[in-house]
Amino acid sequence: MGKNPHAVALGRLGGRATAESLSDAEKSEIGKKAGAVGGPARAAALSPKRRREIARKAAEARWAKKT
Repeated sequence: MGKNPHAVALGRLGGRATAESLSDAEKSEIGKKAGAVGGPARAAALSPKRRREIARKAAEARWAKKT
């Protein structure tokens, strides 16, 4: 198992572990790094069938907004 991206990002910011002490820009940077790691990891962990189910549900939600 690899390193926790959230812990790595917080470590780079000087170990400030509470969200209140982080600026919006710092929170955004942490979120970008975590998303870049988490998205592909989640996709690799899901079966093709489950990915299709999630995609179908998302498409239905998008189409429901348009009516």
